[in-house]
Amino acid sequence: MTREGVAALLASSPGFDVVASVDDPAALPRDGSVDVVVLDLYLADGRPSTPAVSEMATWARVLVMSASRAPADVLAVVRSGASGYVTKDTGKEALLAVLATVAAGGFSLSPQLADVLAAALSATPAVPEDPSDLLSPREREALDLIAAGFTHAQAAKRMNVTKATVDTYVERIRVKLQVGNKAELTRIALAARRT
Repeated sequence: MTREGVAALLASSPGFDVVASVDDPAALPRDGSVDVVVLDLYLADGRPSTPAVSEMATWARVLVMSASRAPADVLAVVRSGASGYVTKDTGKEALLAVLATVAAGGFSLSPQLADVLAAALSATPAVPEDPSDLLSPREREALDLIAAGFTHAQAAKRMNVTKATVDTYVERIRVKLQVGNKAELTRIALAARRT
């Protein structure tokens, strides 16, 4: 599906508004009007979008859309801080469902990519020597605050973001580090501080 096709689909779907449709992510408004950015894995000039995803994930949720099912691409997108990754052959209804999940603060993948991500994660060490290497700077900051005993709301205030943003960071951290609860997150954060 092309950028124009996604914009047309969203414009005709209740509950979605298209704020901008641009070639260059730098042209997106950063005035709080953008909740979710749908971005191709590769920018118009052919560069990977993952550095842009890392930056945009600090002020919006990012859904990456690509034809690629390569495990390295899926893993790079997840590690960059994206809230989701879908393939370009994802159906319209499925895409709208993924966008609704991402807009609500969740994390979502095309069904066929969940297995790709699981295989990619199992091929890498579950917890690297320094687990924070898997996290974006903002995810590391959120993890450190939670490990220090801050609630999500308190961490959000300290980070100057919303609680929903911290909830998203924590969900991404759990996916990336394959942990299920706050105690495991705290253990990993404390271990990373010692190294």
